[in-house]
This record gives sequence, C-alpha cells and structure tokens, in this order.
Amino acid sequence: MATSAAGTVVILGSGLIGRSWAMLFAGGGFEVKLYDIEQQQITNALENIRKEMKLLEQSGSLKGALSVEQQLSLISGCSNIAEAVEGAMHIQECVPENLELKKKIFAQLDCIVDDRVILSSSSSCLLPSKLFAGLTHVKQCIVAHPVNPPYYVPLVELIPHPETAPATIDRTHALMKKIGQSPVRLLREIDGFVLNRLQYAVISEAWRLVEGGVVSPSDLDLVMSDGLGMRYAFIGPLETMHLNAEGMVSYCDRYSEGMKRVLKTFGPIPEFSGAAVEKVNQAMCRKVPDDPGHLAARRQWRDDCLMRLAKLKSQAQPQ
Repeated sequence: MATSAAGTVVILGSGLIGRSWAMLFAGGGFEVKLYDIEQQQITNALENIRKEMKLLEQSGSLKGALSVEQQLSLISGCSNIAEAVEGAMHIQECVPENLELKKKIFAQLDCIVDDRVILSSSSSCLLPSKLFAGLTHVKQCIVAHPVNPPYYVPLVELIPHPETAPATIDRTHALMKKIGQSPVRLLREIDGFVLNRLQYAVISEAWRLVEGGVVSPSDLDLVMSDGLGMRYAFIGPLETMHLNAEGMVSYCDRYSEGMKRVLKTFGPIPEFSGAAVEKVNQAMCRKVPDDPGHLAARRQWRDDCLMRLAKLKSQAQPQ
C-alpha cells in the first residue's frame, strides 16, 4: 500500500456507502484504511472497489488526478479497529443505520482516538445530539451525510452536535471540497436534515395526488423527471423563484397568494399503506419488475445517467 502526504482516512464499514467513501478519498489522494469486523468482508469490498474503479477508468469517469492503480494502492483493509484508527486525521463511520450500533462504535472510538481526529458519521437521519451524547471527544464529532450513490451525487450534508467545535465543521467542509464533493452546512440539527425533509415533502404530495386520483403513478414520475427535475438538476427552488420573475421580491409579490391558496389544499400525511401501495407498486413493477435482476439493471442505468449528468454539470459552469 502506498502512503500519502495528504493524510490517512479511516472508513468504518465496507458496505456500499463505505466503499464509495473509500473511492472518493483515494481519488483525493488520501491513504484509506477500510475497517470491518470480518476479513472476508474486507476482501470482498476491496475486490468490488477494484472492479468499480477499473470500470470508471474505462468510461473516463474516474475522479481525481491519480491513475486508477495509484488510487487503488492507497486503499487497504484492516480488521482491528485500534490499528485502523492510529494516526488517522478523519474517521468516517458507515455501519448500518441503527442508533445503538452507531453509539457503540463511537463510544469505542472515544476511548482510543486523540484530540485531533474528526469523528464523522454517514447517518442519514440520526440526530447528532443522540448519536454523540456523552462522548469525551464530542467537539470533534459531526454527521457528514452523503447522497446515494455518493460517487455520482456530490452533495454532503454537514450536521453538527450542539457542542461540535467550529474548527471541526470547517475542516470537514474543506475535506469534502478537496475530494470533489459539495458540502452544505446545517446551522443546527433538525430531524430528517435538509435533503430528506425536502424529499419527504415531495413524496408526500406525490402520494396524495396519486391516491386522490389526480394523476397516474407513471405520469407523476414524469412530472419530476421531465419537468421539475430537469430544472432542479442545475438550480434550486429558491433560484428558480428568483429567475421566474424579476427577482425574488417580484416573485413573492406576484405569486405568494396563489401559492398559499394551493398549499391550503394539501392533505394530511399519507399512511403509505393499503390500496395506494398496491396501486403504486403495480405501476412501478410494470416499468421495472421488482426481481433482483431488473432492479440491479435499472440502478446501473440510473448510475450511468448520473455519471453523464455530472460530466455535463462540470462543463456547464455558470458565467
């Protein structure tokens, strides 16, 4: 394994998210130690990473300035957590989304790390105040929530514990930028963070529209993929408002009453059960059968599309 002047990053957990982080950090020139409890899991993960990065190289989508072999030489496995974290500058936890399991991992880390390393969780929904409660090194703790699949979707939400040091947030933000991600800072923790709150708002109204017989499931998805989604791939909802009138003040003057009128018609939180689930499931299965083969193929198609979109976005920088 090669050494790196950039520093050493430890990935705890060798599943999909852990492997993606390992590839991203290696692309940024960091030495990566991939930890898991079973050596066979590590071996399988390293082989998966090699295959994935070779495919990325062949398609011209490999990130970073280093060659694929140089990046692969930076990644190694370790099944001893104390050995793995020794000398690390950043530890990225990627174990399953279970509060007690994650708390156990961070309690273990709290006993063996120094006062400089950043302790970061990939949690998609667990609040830092619960995740890092009672830790001695709480000032070094932060949630860095990636979006699946992280190699193709660069957003990372940074959510601090109330006692997280500003330097921890700044260092994590700079690190994410260095490996090519797009970090956003949450000024305080909130259930669901930002991405899932926005996502759940869309899903909730989408479900109500289908359940209420306003639109079919397939046409609902088309509204997003061929409508809002095309716009939002490049600019967010607030800039959309700004551009759809003569600035934000103009938009609010023109459309606020109409928006409030429509918003008042939104229904209660859906149950996501019963006949509505069957209706949506049948529509989705007609498009993509829910057997493992069809789902895997569709996910691969999605990732290929995201990869091409990422290339387009990199070329279409604003003037």
